[in-house]
Amino acid sequence: MVLPVVLGGLVLLVAGYVLWGRHVEERLGVDPSRTTPAVAENDGRDYVPTSPWVLLGHHFSSIAGAGPIVGPVIAAAAFGWLPAVAWIVLGAILIGGVQDFSTLVASVRHGGRSVGEMARDEISPRARLLFLVFVWLTLVYVIVVFLDLTATTFARDPGVATSSGLYIVLAVVTGLALYRTRIGLARASLVAVPLVFAAIWIGQRWPLALPVDDPQSVFNLSLLLYCLVASVLPVWLLLQPRDYLSSWLLYATLGAGIAGVLLGGGRPVPDAEPLPAFLGFRDANLGLLFPAMFITIACGACSGFHTIVSSGTTAKQLRSERHARPIAYGAMLLEAVLALLAVSAVAVVGLATARSSAPTVVFAQGLGTIVAALGIPQDLGVHFGALAISTFLLTTLDTCTRLARYVLEELVGLPRGRPLAALGATLATLALPFVLTRITLHLPDGTPAPAWKVVWPVFGATNQLLGALGMMAALAWLRNLGRPRRFLAWPMAFMFAVTLIALGQLVWRYGPTSLVGAVATVLFALAIVLLAEALRCFARRPAGRRSAQAVTAGPAMPR
Repeated sequence: MVLPVVLGGLVLLVAGYVLWGRHVEERLGVDPSRTTPAVAENDGRDYVPTSPWVLLGHHFSSIAGAGPIVGPVIAAAAFGWLPAVAWIVLGAILIGGVQDFSTLVASVRHGGRSVGEMARDEISPRARLLFLVFVWLTLVYVIVVFLDLTATTFARDPGVATSSGLYIVLAVVTGLALYRTRIGLARASLVAVPLVFAAIWIGQRWPLALPVDDPQSVFNLSLLLYCLVASVLPVWLLLQPRDYLSSWLLYATLGAGIAGVLLGGGRPVPDAEPLPAFLGFRDANLGLLFPAMFITIACGACSGFHTIVSSGTTAKQLRSERHARPIAYGAMLLEAVLALLAVSAVAVVGLATARSSAPTVVFAQGLGTIVAALGIPQDLGVHFGALAISTFLLTTLDTCTRLARYVLEELVGLPRGRPLAALGATLATLALPFVLTRITLHLPDGTPAPAWKVVWPVFGATNQLLGALGMMAALAWLRNLGRPRRFLAWPMAFMFAVTLIALGQLVWRYGPTSLVGAVATVLFALAIVLLAEALRCFARRPAGRRSAQAVTAGPAMPR
């Protein structure tokens, strides 16, 4: 099952990039002659024109969090591999990639501003306020999920913590080398990238085992401090080079996984319970396949978080519009490949193991078995898989903090580029994650549970809903320009239907007074008001070429 799924998925994803990606590019009117905001507003801190290879690494590392691993593992174990694979491939090509690509181009045409600011220009000032509140709340509890998962990974495998710390040091040195010397990207990569992989061996040799009773709490505090620093430092000094270096580990994960499958590493382990193609339309824990599977897989097929990355950090670093398709649409399809490997890991370890183990453990064990076909010792392969997961988590965690800082600055009108304003917005963003990781949370039945597990049920639904809202802002922009937009309208309508139904079910199941139920209720209400605001806008006569003039980001750039 694993070999045809991975090969067939790869063929369809490549075809989707070439054919549908080009179609979307034409509808968006991508124009390499335009000056991008990164060039026009280069401030050396947030707006920095960047090599497309470095920016692809940053973008892919930022969006490839826990979602494309945890979600597909849970969904495949609940409904079978066939519906999971079908949604991953078709969803990434027709919905997720379209969303990422469209919001990136729309943000670039609006001066690199967020989807909230786009909503003000293209829908209404009230839409901007509601949008920014929705986005900030979503980012805060995403930080809670990823912070707790990362600290759990570090506590369980201290060697991963060592390797991750070394990555941060390497990133700062690489950033200084790239922007303060004439070494160049190629020579810097020849030195730094091998050191990234050396850090894997060093982490195994000298794990960061803390001599305390509760190492996870210490890691939580350390990660919060790291997020604070990473959010306010210039993007070129830490975030950009760290994501670029981490992307090589992520590419290696994909490459080793695909090569292992081709060499026969996708066979199930002895005594593994087979993973059926289809397990039924209802799961005892998740509910009905629709909408449960579509919001559980989350980032593997479509993710609203990508909208915030595209219009947050990536749009401020895009050197040329010609780079938009490979960076936005291409990175989404790469994430779909990662999701296919996550489904393959379930097939390798077996259904019973997948249902009884944490999804991150399932992925690490499955990847270790798959890459063993390359002659890599299985223990090293499992450590490699765990390290890849922590890299996905950590890169998304600090990017998410920076994005939440941007949104809060816009929301309260703080001056852009002021260090004290950035510090204050970051502290306000991290306050709730600090509190939630210091207290004991409970599931609806009263069982104590980690913060990520309590918050996860609402993560998928609101993450996808954020994607629908991002597509709504881009759709309003295209409408005001008078450009074709059906390629975006149908994905937006589908994601609205899926996510609003899922949020309604969460409110019904958990009750509006619980943490999950209260968050779901607030976000559901915000989404309904935003949708009504957009429908009121769509009922008016299109603004025609008004928006075309407003979004030009400077003089034409020489071809």
